[in-house]
Amino acid sequence: MAESEENLELVRQYLMFNLGGETYGVGIHAIREIIEYPGVTAIPLAPRFLHGVINLRGAVVPVLDLSVRFGREPTGINRRTCIVVVEVAQGENLHMLGVLVDGVTEVREVEPSEIERKPQFGTGLRNDFVTGMLRREQGFIPILDIASVLSMSELETLIEAGTGAEAAVTASS
Repeated sequence: MAESEENLELVRQYLMFNLGGETYGVGIHAIREIIEYPGVTAIPLAPRFLHGVINLRGAVVPVLDLSVRFGREPTGINRRTCIVVVEVAQGENLHMLGVLVDGVTEVREVEPSEIERKPQFGTGLRNDFVTGMLRREQGFIPILDIASVLSMSELETLIEAGTGAEAAVTASS
């Protein structure tokens, strides 16, 4: 095999998107499609990060607000807002989830040498959401581990905790 063919095999593609003024990347292997924001159906008493659900060719697909998932303010809806539909594995099952983002910017081919290891923050701070940091002229673009960000077991735990807290507030009113 020629050297250039070997290099092409090492190139990885990442979808770049904006969220709250920051740029993030995610490997395209998990991406199923990108759709314009169609509006969502709200779910009563849902946790803040669950924006609602959409009908995707007859399938009910939950849509998560990634900004809220990261502990920030909810994503403002505008003309560039879109939903990135991803497929996340949990055990032997695959789950389709939508991720609400401010806008998609590009699909970028990235050489492995352009990605730095994920930062080690020490104890108490999570770094499992990031697989690496893409170098750019002024800073870095975090490359997200979408399976960790959208871990079904963690989301279920958060939903149960959120629902419980909301039920307690309702009961005390």
